[in-house]
Amino acid sequence: MTMDVNYVARNIAIPDRFREYAEEKFDKIEQLSTRAQRLEIKVVKEAHHRHSEGNVTVELTVVGKGKVIRAESKADDKFAAFDTAFGKLLERLRRLRDRRKDHRRGQGSVGQATADLPPADTGTLLVDQVLQAQQQQEQDAAEEAESDAPVRIREKVFPATPMTADDAVDAMELVGHDFYLFVDAETQRPSAVYRRHGWSYGVISLDPDHQDAEPQEVERGYRAAV
Repeated sequence: MTMDVNYVARNIAIPDRFREYAEEKFDKIEQLSTRAQRLEIKVVKEAHHRHSEGNVTVELTVVGKGKVIRAESKADDKFAAFDTAFGKLLERLRRLRDRRKDHRRGQGSVGQATADLPPADTGTLLVDQVLQAQQQQEQDAAEEAESDAPVRIREKVFPATPMTADDAVDAMELVGHDFYLFVDAETQRPSAVYRRHGWSYGVISLDPDHQDAEPQEVERGYRAAV
């Protein structure tokens, strides 16, 4: 086992039986992520929960080279919470692995895509690229020095593929950010998912058709329909 494992418990004990149960599944993580370096298993029991159901939360965090993948679940016991969280974690690791494969395939097809292009003077092309880069850097530096504005705004526009809020949460966790912008596939509204306290998530959507309406707020479970 090359991956470091760290257990964290709050208001609950972690017996050896639970550790052995978890360790039997670690090889699946290494099969999906060869870059995994550390796994953190956090088990939290709510001390003043009114109901017995869903008072144990298991959070799993895989730390690798440049990536942090997380998953969590609640249940009435730590084994059930672990199984659900572990299933979510494997799915996110699988998606990340598939994206890397698709990226490598895209890099391999560059030669095929440029095979029909006429030959170019490689030396001249390289010099032109260097000169263009230097000119752009000098222009940016000049604009920065000459500007008297105390605040600068840099705008970036990204292509947007409509997706569900649950898929946006998965995408946010894959890139390791605290928020993720997307277009809601159901409403077509510009939206953003973000992390809240206690491993819960929030979604903010803009509705230009109802400018004078009061903000609406609802709450549901992650992938509740699954």
